[in-house]
Amino acid sequence: MKSSQEEFLEILAKYQGIIHKVNLVYFRTIADREDNFQEVVYQLWKSFSLLADRSKIGSWIYSVAINTSISKIRKDCKFVLMDAMPDTETVDDADSIENKMTCEQLLDAIHKLNEVDKSIMLLYLEEHTYEQIAEIIGISSSNVGVRISRAKKQLKTILLIN
Repeated sequence: MKSSQEEFLEILAKYQGIIHKVNLVYFRTIADREDNFQEVVYQLWKSFSLLADRSKIGSWIYSVAINTSISKIRKDCKFVLMDAMPDTETVDDADSIENKMTCEQLLDAIHKLNEVDKSIMLLYLEEHTYEQIAEIIGISSSNVGVRISRAKKQLKTILLIN
């Protein structure tokens, strides 16, 4: 039988990508992302023993990561935008460069949305259903639809200006 610590570490290894995605949306510097990653893991560990439904671990991790990120932003009273995404790979062909630029532009535009809409768009881009997004964010699924529609319009406007 696994200890709760072993179980937690296995879950963390399997789902840490969720935390990295949330951090990428909320924090532009590597240092801020690393700090927040540690804080999210700490918050997950604190609440792990209270997690009753182990079938919804991904939703739970999204919720904790998003709420922790928003709390950190509010606490720090700042939001730092960087000029460009850090290079994580060398890109050779023109299509890859164009795709990378498009992703960077979209991420920059998402950064300009409010915290809740950022979270909703992150989950939407991850192809979660409206019901899943509603559960994670804590709003109705119809409200999710309305917010996605409004956020898409905002993103189009932002992307057209740039």
